Amino acid sequence: MSTPVRPWCRLAGLLGLLGLYTGLALGAAPAPAPPQSPPPAPMQMPGSGPPTEPGRSVIYLASDFRNGGVTGVYRALEEAARLTRWQVHAEDGGGASERIGQQFSQALDRHPDALVLGGFDPLAYPEQTRMAARLHVVLVGWHAAQNPGPGAGLFYNVSTDPADVARMAADFVLDDARRRQKPVGVVIFNDDQFSVANTKTQAMKKRIEACEDAPRCQVLAVENIRISEAGERIPERVPQLSRQFGPAWTHSLAINDIYFDSINFPLLEAGRPDIVNVSAGDGSIKALSRIRSGRSQQAATVAEPLSLQGYQLLDEINRALQGVGPSGYVPQALLVVAPGPAEAQPPLDAVVDKLKKRYLSSWLGRP
Repeated sequence: MSTPVRPWCRLAGLLGLLGLYTGLALGAAPAPAPPQSPPPAPMQMPGSGPPTEPGRSVIYLASDFRNGGVTGVYRALEEAARLTRWQVHAEDGGGASERIGQQFSQALDRHPDALVLGGFDPLAYPEQTRMAARLHVVLVGWHAAQNPGPGAGLFYNVSTDPADVARMAADFVLDDARRRQKPVGVVIFNDDQFSVANTKTQAMKKRIEACEDAPRCQVLAVENIRISEAGERIPERVPQLSRQFGPAWTHSLAINDIYFDSINFPLLEAGRPDIVNVSAGDGSIKALSRIRSGRSQQAATVAEPLSLQGYQLLDEINRALQGVGPSGYVPQALLVVAPGPAEAQPPLDAVVDKLKKRYLSSWLGRP
């Protein structure tokens, strides 16, 4: 049986489909004088794929629907499936490895055309991955491997480049510290059960420690807290970190916005309203809302074009089913900060919509 997606997940997904960047601009963050986001490079267009055939079945295995990225990309896949007359069902692993493995096996027993691994690594489930190959069930992933592209049993892993995401987040922190003329002391929040998270963490750590102002730039700690436990662990850990590092702690970096969902109150309780939080993914609805409001200590997030990536998942599945090679397309991430001056870049809804229409034109054979 498919696990019903929670109502708040539905709201997040619907908002995401209206446009990941709606109401947000690339510009100056709230005072005191943080850096501006650079103008984004023109978003590359995906290549044309083969037409789709109606009636295909896909099961989306979510690592945890509490993760806004996992939810947002599923809602986009669901939309693309409806437009192409495919059937898509979701299972929620709830962040529990054993449960995810069981759902993986049960999904294979249903013999779908394809499985999407939403936010977890197939290498953690070698038996099921081998079984998928024997059954000729297409495996594609979203954030399911260290890098975008084929490999590790996946026909394709849909993702932005995690090294680019990490660089954008770390550079925001460094620019912010330079403008404030203060040293940099960073705590990084990671979930080391995911290879893409480890890639981001290692890249952010390296970028901070290699800054031109060293030794005024340092990574104070890398905190390994599971995404599924962030809501409980962050309020406990923040006062401990504050006591341990005191004013040396100036910034937080995280591999996912969820770490900052529950960080504001404990920071205020610890007397640390000065700490600036920046996320290297994925641009959740909650994060975009609090950044836009300017009432949060999260100053920025590196957002994934989730509504576009859901369409790419269907395109990669269709390519595999039609005997065509993967697209090789790697979408671009964006550094999103609070709305700033009038000259800030406009929202990218129109760009994402244009790319989605390109997919539909390929699939349905109409302009």
